[in-house]
Amino acid sequence: MTFFEKLIEYDKELFVYLNSLGNEHWDAFWMGVTNMLAWIPLYVFLLYLIYRAFGWKKTLFYLFFIALMVAFSDQFANLIKYTFERLRPNNDPEINTYIRILKTPRGFSFYSAHAGTSMVVSTFMYNTLKSYYKYMYLLFIWPVLFAYSRIYVGVHFPTDILTGALAGALIGYLFYRLSLYLLPKFNL
Repeated sequence: MTFFEKLIEYDKELFVYLNSLGNEHWDAFWMGVTNMLAWIPLYVFLLYLIYRAFGWKKTLFYLFFIALMVAFSDQFANLIKYTFERLRPNNDPEINTYIRILKTPRGFSFYSAHAGTSMVVSTFMYNTLKSYYKYMYLLFIWPVLFAYSRIYVGVHFPTDILTGALAGALIGYLFYRLSLYLLPKFNL
């Protein structure tokens, strides 16, 4: 057995263990957590923090910039997914008969765009606002909860989550550095 085959085997075992921790009492909570729309109050709060720290001109710049960053992150995740074509746990015939499945998306699993996007925004916002607000590090609770919810509902393996989070952190930091470069160019 090759290294990657062994890694996939361990990944599936860890997924089955983590997914099996769920129960019906928590299903509604985790279904809410995994829904991007449920996080709208957080997005509005972050928009308010940007406005409070920088005013309207920079807020508009950041809104446009964050939209570009999220679109880039999402499309990069899709490129990786269609390159590797790894089945989602809910579609994997090896394990899908004995795992808890709360969502049944099609498409591929590696890597999690949800984990990537939440980490991209968190990393960017943390770096942008950390000198203005003392507790910005608490923002990283969001991608952790969001990422675990993808395992809970049965649609991503742990390596999908970890890779998505690492890619999101890297992309978020690179976009943060790019924003520092571009702000003076726009006289902001």
